[in-house]
Amino acid sequence: MSRLRTAIGRLGPGGAAGLAMLALIVIACLAGPALSPYGVGEQDLPSRDQGPSWQHPFGTAELGEDVLTRVLAAGRVSLLIGLATAAVATVAGAGLGLLAAWRGGWVDSALSRLTDLFLIVPAFVVLIVLSLSFETVGPAQVVLILALLSWPPLFRLTRASALRTRELPYVQAARAAGASGPHIVRTHLLTAATPEIAAFAALAVGAAMLAESALSFLSLGIDPAGDASWGSLMIGAQDTVEQRPWLTVFPGLMILLTVLAVSLVGDAVRAALGRGDERGSARWWRA
Repeated sequence: MSRLRTAIGRLGPGGAAGLAMLALIVIACLAGPALSPYGVGEQDLPSRDQGPSWQHPFGTAELGEDVLTRVLAAGRVSLLIGLATAAVATVAGAGLGLLAAWRGGWVDSALSRLTDLFLIVPAFVVLIVLSLSFETVGPAQVVLILALLSWPPLFRLTRASALRTRELPYVQAARAAGASGPHIVRTHLLTAATPEIAAFAALAVGAAMLAESALSFLSLGIDPAGDASWGSLMIGAQDTVEQRPWLTVFPGLMILLTVLAVSLVGDAVRAALGRGDERGSARWWRA
């Protein structure tokens, strides 16, 4: 517990505020629908299309559904997509970057050219094309699509860090002493790249949620007939924003707050891990 408090303290006020905000959003989305007196799809026709009130703080939808309950339930899907996409992209980008830097030669060249190919194509156009290739789009398909296009920046960051680190004297000494490749990669190269990896993972959550929301807003993301996300709740916003703005404002506000929270955490992690030399950063991360 003391290590956790120390790590949070080193994030600074901004990082701690972002972490607290993100924790509140996660807790609300997980527990809110279960504690709500209304069901996610429960209809109350006499109360339909009402603005925010004490009974319905976020207002009601066209069939009387409680918007607050729907927003909190949709948050589970949006958070799941953000976290899962960040996890897959981080593992792929960091793993391939370390592999390319350590092996070098044709492996490095092939992976670098593959990364360049992913980076030169218009990402959002590819997202649209890939989403249209699925008959139905659910959270798993969205995570696959977003993760496929999210890993290249981390590959470059991790590869550059590992290329620098592998030439340092203590890494060369470890190789001369007979340390195995996996041991050196895990102990030295991965440790040195931790600042880039940690910052990317935090910021990738917000980026994935924004991309999913954009796709859903264009009716190319999560199927609204299934599990809704914050983005899918805003489908048709251009037709309702003037007369029923609460249907768009509150899902959009949740996206904004969540992206702000993860951005604060990501910036704080990058700043904290970037202080001092590589070994100092590694000690902070292990604290």
